[in-house]
Amino acid sequence: MAGNSSGFLSKILVRKKIMRIQSKKLKIAVLFCGVLSLLTVAVSAQKTPSLRSITVSTEPNASVWIDDINYGKTNESGKLALKTFPGGTHKIRVRANGFKEVSQNLLPTQQGDLKIALVKTTDEAELTFQQAEGTASLDREKAVELYRKAIKLRPKFAEAFVAMARIMSAQGDLDDALKAIQSARKARLSYAEASAVEGRIHIENGNQEKAIASFKRAITEGKGVQPEALTGLGMLYKERAEGFAGAGDFESEKQNYLLAADSLKKAAVQLAGSPDAVTIYQLLGDSYERAKMYAQAIKVYEEFLSNFPEAEEAETFRSFIVQAQKRIKEEQ
Repeated sequence: MAGNSSGFLSKILVRKKIMRIQSKKLKIAVLFCGVLSLLTVAVSAQKTPSLRSITVSTEPNASVWIDDINYGKTNESGKLALKTFPGGTHKIRVRANGFKEVSQNLLPTQQGDLKIALVKTTDEAELTFQQAEGTASLDREKAVELYRKAIKLRPKFAEAFVAMARIMSAQGDLDDALKAIQSARKARLSYAEASAVEGRIHIENGNQEKAIASFKRAITEGKGVQPEALTGLGMLYKERAEGFAGAGDFESEKQNYLLAADSLKKAAVQLAGSPDAVTIYQLLGDSYERAKMYAQAIKVYEEFLSNFPEAEEAETFRSFIVQAQKRIKEEQ
């Protein structure tokens, strides 16, 4: 993902959580303004691998990505404790202001302390890009100017085009945002993140079919790994299900909730121990509940509690389990 992502969905996905217990069932509205991408429903019942712990040691206030998913920033001591799924080789990427970005493999057996040395850079395009990243949350117009400057210094700066497209979309400049995505694609072929952002822009434009095509393209380009696009699909299908419910078409409602769960389950797996996995688990469990698949929802909530036992939402998830168990008894 482009460097302007923070905790993956923080600028990709603006989250609004409305929790309710018993008749106040969980509902989460996730708005795409800097969003926020297949397992089948049968596979979703399988046990998710346990998480392993890794502590990244590098420069202070450095952003850390695993498989292009942002896990946050290091503290003043340059450390970040995180969790990720074991198995397979993953890519870890680290960037800090004033330093050259480093990308290396995270091996299947690696856990514990992981030291990553960064080297200072004098690359003006990179430094300008980093300045834009730091400005984006404070002054969007200034950030766009800096991204344009970085692109002028490095005409094929694909990440800068995508980061600029995100801000333009948040400002409502959808046509310019699409042009920026097109430029990103010219600079880098098969760019999964660019396609995911394009899907979000189509959502803002009210074109669901184009959004679905872009999200699916992103997933293909990412070789199945693109949680932003998967989350986008999940939310799109969830919205469709709500529409069918309002029209009284309950069969189509359930089908779309299951499509939503299908995508959200994969997103939850791919986000592993990242901060935004919490939101995806909430969305996933809610989709199963609305499809009246309470046993599946309970498995999702239990999986969350297993992976995040000390999360501030843990008690709420335990309440969801109790209420879902009551619903099962009521329908017997």
